[in-house]
Amino acid sequence: MRSAAICSMLFARTSALAVPRWTRSARRLQGSPAFAATLAKGAAESKTLSVPDLSVPPVAHAAYEMITDEMVDEYGVRATLYKHTKSGAEVLSVQAADENKVFGITFRTPPKDSTGVPHILEHSVLCGSKKYKSKEPFVELLKGSLQTFLNAFTYPDRTCYPVASCNLKDFYNLVNVYLDAVLHPRAIEDERVLLQEGWHYEIDKPDEPLTYKGVVFNEMKGVYSSPDSLLARAAQQATFPDNTYGVDSGGDPLAIPTLDFEGFKDFHGEFYHPANSRVFFYGDDPVADRLALLDSYLADFNAIDPNSKVGIQRKLDLSSKPRVVEKFPAPPEAPGGAEGGAKKGQNMVQVNWLLNEEAMGAKEQLTLAVLDYLLMGTSSSDLRKALTDSQLGNEVIGGGLSDELSQATFSAGLKGVKPEDVPKVEALIEAALDKFALKGPDASAVEAAINSIEFSLREFNTGSFPRGLSFMLGAMSQWIYDRDPLSGLRFEAPLAELKAELARGEPVFADMVKALLLENKHKVSVEMVPDASLESEQTAAELAELAAIKASMSPEELERAIQTTADLKAAQARHDTEEELATIPSLSKADLARQGLELPFSESTELGAKVLRHDVPSNGILYADVGLDLTLLDAEDLPLVGLLSRCLTQTGTSKEDETALSRRIGARTGGVYGSTFSGVVVPEDNSVAEGDEIVHRLFVRGKVVKAQPGELFDIVSDVLTSAKLDNQKRIVEMLKESVSGLESNLVASGHAYASTRLSAPHSLAGALGEATGGISSLLALRATLEMAEKDFPRLQARLERMRAALLRRGSLLLNLSGDAATLEAAEPEVAKFLEAFPEGAAEVPPASERLAAWKKALAPPEALNEGFVIPTQVNYVGKGGRLYAPGEKVPGSASVVARALRTGYLWDTVRVMGGAYGGFCRFSPLTGTFSYLSYRDPNLLGTLENYDGAGGFLGAHELSDAALEQAIIGAIGDLDGPLGPDQKGFEAMRRYLAKETAAQRQEWRDGILATTKEDFKAFGERLAAKLEAPGSGANAVVFGSKQALEDANAKLAEGDKMKPFELKEVL
Repeated sequence: MRSAAICSMLFARTSALAVPRWTRSARRLQGSPAFAATLAKGAAESKTLSVPDLSVPPVAHAAYEMITDEMVDEYGVRATLYKHTKSGAEVLSVQAADENKVFGITFRTPPKDSTGVPHILEHSVLCGSKKYKSKEPFVELLKGSLQTFLNAFTYPDRTCYPVASCNLKDFYNLVNVYLDAVLHPRAIEDERVLLQEGWHYEIDKPDEPLTYKGVVFNEMKGVYSSPDSLLARAAQQATFPDNTYGVDSGGDPLAIPTLDFEGFKDFHGEFYHPANSRVFFYGDDPVADRLALLDSYLADFNAIDPNSKVGIQRKLDLSSKPRVVEKFPAPPEAPGGAEGGAKKGQNMVQVNWLLNEEAMGAKEQLTLAVLDYLLMGTSSSDLRKALTDSQLGNEVIGGGLSDELSQATFSAGLKGVKPEDVPKVEALIEAALDKFALKGPDASAVEAAINSIEFSLREFNTGSFPRGLSFMLGAMSQWIYDRDPLSGLRFEAPLAELKAELARGEPVFADMVKALLLENKHKVSVEMVPDASLESEQTAAELAELAAIKASMSPEELERAIQTTADLKAAQARHDTEEELATIPSLSKADLARQGLELPFSESTELGAKVLRHDVPSNGILYADVGLDLTLLDAEDLPLVGLLSRCLTQTGTSKEDETALSRRIGARTGGVYGSTFSGVVVPEDNSVAEGDEIVHRLFVRGKVVKAQPGELFDIVSDVLTSAKLDNQKRIVEMLKESVSGLESNLVASGHAYASTRLSAPHSLAGALGEATGGISSLLALRATLEMAEKDFPRLQARLERMRAALLRRGSLLLNLSGDAATLEAAEPEVAKFLEAFPEGAAEVPPASERLAAWKKALAPPEALNEGFVIPTQVNYVGKGGRLYAPGEKVPGSASVVARALRTGYLWDTVRVMGGAYGGFCRFSPLTGTFSYLSYRDPNLLGTLENYDGAGGFLGAHELSDAALEQAIIGAIGDLDGPLGPDQKGFEAMRRYLAKETAAQRQEWRDGILATTKEDFKAFGERLAAKLEAPGSGANAVVFGSKQALEDANAKLAEGDKMKPFELKEVL
């Protein structure tokens, strides 16, 4: 059971909430006993540059009392805990040699009901404040900031507002806006904010039906359409029947309309006080400046004793409690013969435990993280493997340990289970845990698990996710409950203690399984049952409720509802004045770097293979990417590439089975996995490409410490040359997992599939994306699964043929990233690896011939208006086409305008006025394709009408000088995001493969900086001509309910503006 935060403000640069806190067991980050010293040495060497010095007295400020001042040696940072004496706020100030500065303010916000008030308030406070007068300062920051993170999210018991930027001026601008937003929001004085972000009755005329509208209302309708989300909600509420976790902080669509303005305001007054907050700073900015800025806001408040502590859920004896059974919406008229039309064998069952009442100590938390890895961390982990091997379901669910709330839980189960097999799954979980407790884990499994977590902790590679934000979220999982914020971040002492216990032969993990799981009676089982009529019943119930409400209204009440709707729409349509916009702090073009940064790169040909090297700071870790040229394959085999990629590391090799291989990877490297990469080659003249000259590669990616590169290359060689492609059992399991995952994603992320489908008709690159990652790939996977079950020799032969074609040294690409000493240390092993790599076919057809054959075989689908039927209460609406033809030059200004559309016109029309959770656009200057997309959208045809108004808006809207500068700054910010060491190497390789030059990148940057107001109007004219005009060739793709699509077709039949949707059922 995962208590995932609701990430409410879409379109921030980073949306992931993967927190590499040390109590989270990393799934692929593994290492050997020798690696710790190497990593520690590399980390120590890197920290000597500018590590904070404890001998220097901590910064003092008259407004604060210093509580503690400590070094966190594991991360080379100095952490000082202050208390603001007047307001009572606690402040953790972390000094780090990191330019990517982070700020966050978090409030404890335990809800008492499922109206979603914490979630709605999280949206609402960012809609204007005392100092910052625009309607949505958050959006103004999105438009013109160099932010590296700008978001907000609601947990079941807290609400977090983080920002990050590498630019000091920009960083303090963000901090100022967020502090004023949470402490002095317009929302508590202007009810229209609640109506917009939360919910309201909408009606324009007396004879029209009453409807519900609101961003959060529609967002949560989307959440409640997802079977996985419904299961997570049911499991949490069943596990925590007596405290705040028993209600939904995100909001239940049935309860949201009971929230009134008084309750909304009262919640802010109760919980949004500095004394109830935890304030966090991280980075290389001056501590004195942080404290002074913060004091200017906190000084207005007097300390209180907030009544916000999260109550403890006492452990109960639930052994006699019947299984919780709830329904989820299933596709109507689905095949399978089950009652109601839902597929037989699509039930979900999950067993959940509450693990503790009192807070765990650091060693206990770390031990639990390792146990989680042993049970659920990889496909070979004991409990996960038992569930997968049982063939009682299609995909393992539950996620194992969840420890980010005040009490930890553990969950495991299966989806795709026949109703009669649900008790078998429950019994299987119990039996697998019994076996684990009796025999204990295998020593090699323990070694891999320990090393996995240790490697992750010491590497602390968060990619583009700011390190300081990971640090903050890790600290907050303790701090928010009045515990030591640093206790969850220090790992050296608890790790040494755990290793000592294991060295003494103590049955640490077996004992923990007995105490926390087998002997724990606070255990509840949740079963989810598909119901083909649930969606229509929910829709009918909502319509009936609204009809009854309207019927009960007096004429005066009805007129008041109509007037409220009109007033809200007028307020939403009103543009901010120049005076209001001027209150938002901003950068200027003078703050921008005119030259883009280039990445370290060197190229050589060695034994016929291409080798790229990138000298980047890596703390003694080598990152290696071994790339195979997928254009050597026949087009018919392309849908199998994803399966082959998984086979390499999950089916075993000629030397060892899949379990032994997984543990070898865990014991010898920092992780090995397969992934694919696709890209379009950039024409020499930097014009729009046909999209038919592409790069398509399968990579085996891995990491290892400087002392052991040979271990990594040996494993990569083994998986490439001798992966067991005859392992039918494991291959069938993987295919079932993949099909199940894609089907779930259709309901949760229909916009992504719409985007892929829209690109397919216009180029080979688009058709390839659809064949390997779109709806077509789901259909192909289902066919592959049937082949694996009924005619496996044929599938095996295809996989063997693919491997033989790919293993060709002359087509090999080896991409290496690391510091100079690490790259040098790897040289002998690189040479051995290349010498041993198969030479493969001596001659192959030219790439142009191979790609021409692909284009013929992957005939792009016709650009049709398509409606894909899924069980959902909201829609995902897409429309797109080719905006620039091959050979045309796209100016850099086009990216500025497209970005401004996303954060301006589409945000206003699709999200704010339309009520969708998201509305945005995607533009590819390289292929000239452009698409509009919406996310969790209550509308369909109305959204398409908004898309068709974009060109006219750009032509009519008079852009101010400030707005133009703001748009340019935001576009430059998109180019300059920070990268981790492995990301730098991979991005440099991408540029090489795409034949993209530094001169072309600078030309694009110069074009962005030179954008004019006339460019906006020119782009609008192009949109009107290429995508909006009848016969333009643009098409629409929608994922939605059958009823919504049929209603849209009925209206389209009354006119001739666009052709009706071809309805297609894929679930």
